[in-house]
Amino acid sequence: MIMGAAGSTVYYNLRLRHPTLDMPLIDYDLALLFQPMLMLGISIGVAFNVMFADWMVTVLLIILFLGTSTKALFKGIDTWKKETLMKKEAAKLIESESKPEDGSKDDYKPLPSGPLVAVHEDEVPLLQNIHWKELGLLVYVWVGFLVVQIVKQYTQDCSISYWILNSLQVPIAVSVTLYEAICLYRGTRVIASKGKEITNWKLHMIFLYCSCGIIAGMVGGLLGLGGGFILGPLFLELGIPPQVASATSTFAMTFSSSMSVVQYYILKRFPVPFAAYFVLVATMAAFAGQHVVRRIIAILGRASIIIFILALTIFVSAISLGGVGISDMVEKLANHEYMGFQSLCGRS
Repeated sequence: MIMGAAGSTVYYNLRLRHPTLDMPLIDYDLALLFQPMLMLGISIGVAFNVMFADWMVTVLLIILFLGTSTKALFKGIDTWKKETLMKKEAAKLIESESKPEDGSKDDYKPLPSGPLVAVHEDEVPLLQNIHWKELGLLVYVWVGFLVVQIVKQYTQDCSISYWILNSLQVPIAVSVTLYEAICLYRGTRVIASKGKEITNWKLHMIFLYCSCGIIAGMVGGLLGLGGGFILGPLFLELGIPPQVASATSTFAMTFSSSMSVVQYYILKRFPVPFAAYFVLVATMAAFAGQHVVRRIIAILGRASIIIFILALTIFVSAISLGGVGISDMVEKLANHEYMGFQSLCGRS
């Protein structure tokens, strides 16, 4: 479901431009910093999923989703207040322009973050809106991980060759992230979606963000998610506009969720017909949701709607998935089934 929704959303966003800057809506440099670590974390998380009991996964899911949704809600409220202030600035600007000039009064000037923004096209041809070099690096990571997962099936579980193949994922991911990190540290690349906010990237900041990418991937692989539920709020904390944060996290989530699907398919942990049905439903729902949300933002003039929708989605997911998990846990307790750790090397 996540792969289908993310894929259709990315296709929809590929033509769109940044709300205030002359650049794509998807920040490819931001994705290049996080996506390889996200993929690496996914592989680790899938291994944990095999080892952990279902009730452990359920508890982690509830804690994570409730915490993330609460954080996103507070961020949405803060963004709503800032948008209200900007609307007042815009109203003052319009009022000052509509009045005849008075030499005794200073002209109103909006704040730098106020309503005066560059005017540019909201949508451009798809091929002109893609950064091919960055996309190529992201595809390289995905293909590298895919090859490792396929070749790994021809080795014996937990053998020396099995662990060697698994370890090859580390240099594949680290090489791309390290390239982007060095460029950010030296200033040859920037996270352009932050606008005029200049980020002086320190080594500890880069290490922290890369670690967050790995953790997001581990959680995504463990819980069967794409990691976007964590990257979205994280990007918002970095000061990325809501539209860009949503589009970029979904873009990275497309790679990670598709890799999760491949790994779970190899492990034979889901029925293909059901998965195909849910992919179709999620794809159509994502297309409809993108149109509706974009129309709402255009009417209200508030991008914070995206943050509130994200918070609500995560909260509902916590309640629904947590409820199903708790129900299964109670049933297993009643049947006195084993509920401890499983062996990674004993999978079928």
